[in-house]
Amino acid sequence: MNPSSALSPEASVAIIGAGRLGGVLAGALRHAGFTVQGPLGRGEAVPSVDVALLCVPDAAIAEAAQHVRGRTRLIGHVSGATPLDDVDFSLHPLQTFTGEESPEVFHGIGAAVAGRTDDALAVATHLAEILGALPFEIDDACRAAYHAAASLASNLVLTVLDAAEQVADAAGIPQAEARALLTPLVRRTVENWSDAGAAAALTGPIARGDEGTVARQRTAIAASRPDLLALFDELCASTRSLAGRDSRQPPVVERAAGETKRSETPTEADRVSSRSLRVLAQRPESEGAA
Repeated sequence: MNPSSALSPEASVAIIGAGRLGGVLAGALRHAGFTVQGPLGRGEAVPSVDVALLCVPDAAIAEAAQHVRGRTRLIGHVSGATPLDDVDFSLHPLQTFTGEESPEVFHGIGAAVAGRTDDALAVATHLAEILGALPFEIDDACRAAYHAAASLASNLVLTVLDAAEQVADAAGIPQAEARALLTPLVRRTVENWSDAGAAAALTGPIARGDEGTVARQRTAIAASRPDLLALFDELCASTRSLAGRDSRQPPVVERAAGETKRSETPTEADRVSSRSLRVLAQRPESEGAA
């Protein structure tokens, strides 16, 4: 089926969910010429439309789909991880959103699409193309792994960057200033990764086999931000694997005065790492489809 014939220019779309992505999608689809209802909040009446697009938390998809069923030809959701059990199609923009973006935010980004029928898939593909995105199909069996990749590339990267801010702050560089100083480094690292992949882009003491420098870094973190020590150790272990070195070798340890020996059991490492993640999660953050 030709995706461009899936929806007429006069098609009507209801956006269910008044969060960040819902608002941006509603604006972009209006800009593309569709008749858009919403974004509609929880419990609001839904008029008869051609397509209802659910921009709600994953746990609310089933209830929202039941609320609009019978008022629309097709129901879709924008979740990356949720299967199509309660909807006809999915459209997941592979981007993070604050809610303030212009319609151009969708131009050139990836958009994962899926449909229970050829017609539903064509609608999802057409919507992605209308937004200016690049649609690609994701099978239900692979959705969780796909969404995990998106989280690793976005949400979890922020955890590492936040840790960098905290360590810089402990070194006497205020966090706002640290962000400004580290941003060019982060951008160049991402550009190098985009061009050549992680292994080719990797630099630094682990790539050079300089475990003495890594040990001094670890000592500094143990003294100033011990809550980040387990995260640092796990990242170093994974980076040794990336560099082609033995990640199972014990790290060279220089302990700060008064530091007790760290338990090597997974439960201890998991406990400390989880605390770091929870602290970050409690801070105000940008909502992202990823």
